[in-house]
Amino acid sequence: MKNSKKMFVILEISLAVLVLVLAIVMIRGQGRGDSHKVSVILSDSDSGRWSAFRYGLKMAAEDQGLEMFVASTGEELTMEEEIRLIQEEINNGADAVIVQPVPGTETERKLKEAAKRIPVMLAENMASEDRETSLLPVTQTDHYAMGRALAQEVLKDYNGNVAGKTLGIVTQNENSADAISRKNGFQDGLKGKGARISWSVSDSLENQSKADLVIALDDASLTMAGECSASNDLHGALVYGIGNSTDAVYYLDTGIAACLVVPDEFNTGYQCMTEVAEKLKHYFYKMESQTLSFTVMRREELFSPENQEILYTISQ
Repeated sequence: MKNSKKMFVILEISLAVLVLVLAIVMIRGQGRGDSHKVSVILSDSDSGRWSAFRYGLKMAAEDQGLEMFVASTGEELTMEEEIRLIQEEINNGADAVIVQPVPGTETERKLKEAAKRIPVMLAENMASEDRETSLLPVTQTDHYAMGRALAQEVLKDYNGNVAGKTLGIVTQNENSADAISRKNGFQDGLKGKGARISWSVSDSLENQSKADLVIALDDASLTMAGECSASNDLHGALVYGIGNSTDAVYYLDTGIAACLVVPDEFNTGYQCMTEVAEKLKHYFYKMESQTLSFTVMRREELFSPENQEILYTISQ
């Protein structure tokens, strides 16, 4: 009899605890609405280079029933600014963060600390300057392969003979892991072919010596090279580059850029958000790093059926 009474009391306590837990869950659910909030932090977030990426994020958020917010940022974020923005978003109720990290070991350490509170997905590049390792999951294009593909396009235009050709390389951030990977890929693609790199810059193309080819390894650099070429400031150099904005497509369409390698920014955004959604739905889910593809575009094939979808996402 005593055992039955004891079991009855235990059952009552268990039911009371269960009701309390359910009440807390319901209250939290009412306070936050029906969907999780995912904040996105990008350098120069309003730039056209993010159009396809933002569109991919938006489509995935709608498919997954998530609320998305893209923080408004300036052209270049410092590590301190980026971490401050992440903290602000967490304090404002963000359930997860997607961030294009400012390169640096200290950035990676602080992002790892933030990931103890909410899920953090890196986009576009790793925080670590070591291109082989990352403490956090990252969704990005194969930067080395893009650089090598660009080199192959140059060789194709010269029937494999670039001996004696002089090259200038421009990239927005020479020390970031993605920039290093793209540059290594390009140089490895031309290794032993006789071409010579005359200069490599990250800030300005003014007062550079004449080069036969200018190689732009990111969208901002391609836009800068396109503007200089349009103003006849590249002394007739041909431009080859990596880009994903309407400006980049414009320079290809007008013949200023001879070739454009376009990273799959739509799917980068879509996959970032999808991985975050899985983590928010399943607490023990481990977000995975993903490496996505790219497309090589030429002027004569710019409006081919294969490229229509890419052009559409870029224009959004």
